[in-house]
Amino acid sequence: MPRSLFDGKTLAGWHSIPRLSTPLWPGGPHPDGQPDIERAQLTSGKWEVDDAAIVGSQEITGYGGYLLSDEEFGDFELSFEIRPDWPADTGVVLRSTKRGSQGYQLLIDHRKSGAIGGFYGNGIGAFHASAFNLDVATDDQGRQTGLRIEDAQTTLEPVTPEQRAQLGHAIDGAKFLKIWRFGDWNHFRVRCVGELPRLTSWINGTLAFELDTATMDFPNWHPQAVLALLGAKGHIALEVHDNEWPGMGPARWAPGAVSRWRNIEIEEL
Repeated sequence: MPRSLFDGKTLAGWHSIPRLSTPLWPGGPHPDGQPDIERAQLTSGKWEVDDAAIVGSQEITGYGGYLLSDEEFGDFELSFEIRPDWPADTGVVLRSTKRGSQGYQLLIDHRKSGAIGGFYGNGIGAFHASAFNLDVATDDQGRQTGLRIEDAQTTLEPVTPEQRAQLGHAIDGAKFLKIWRFGDWNHFRVRCVGELPRLTSWINGTLAFELDTATMDFPNWHPQAVLALLGAKGHIALEVHDNEWPGMGPARWAPGAVSRWRNIEIEEL
């Protein structure tokens, strides 16, 4: 039976940690060249509870953090609702190490060139498994009206045929736009099963993406090294991204932006 991981009132059962620079894969290079421990120690992000929701933001503009479950989980189904501002680069890391930045991330990159519902290898190969990128749609007055599929010619993060080919299932972009509720709560369910897990996501009740990490073949994906790093269980990590990637800055996480999570439940399988 599912059980709640968030009591709606406090952060009991969770703890915050800073975003430490992490190798892109076990034994690989750091994206920033070397660990930046001093910077990361400045903040773990800002995490609070408001109106029965966890609210995550950048306590210091440009610097992010993670909120980790105290418990670790192996095979499970996780469900939650999320309402991120635009832009806010967030997600949920599954089987995370105590660093937060190592594990299987469910992508909720609610910003230009972002992917939602697919998967990313945080510190375990930097693989992307997604089918399209997104941007915000605006009206004639420049007001945000929803999401749109981003033009492949102007994207900052091209989706390659190899990325799409790894997915056992991928939602069509037009269908995604029909089910996504811009500026409102969206419900996610994600299943993680297996030593090298099969990952499956649903958005607002619709099957979105499926990735079998036991059979995928991405550059710098070293499954045995990943198993040695992650083990069979890990934390659930909610993410507030920093603004460190060149060319994005506040377009990755706007000053004052927040992401909200509520109704977080898990069923161990």
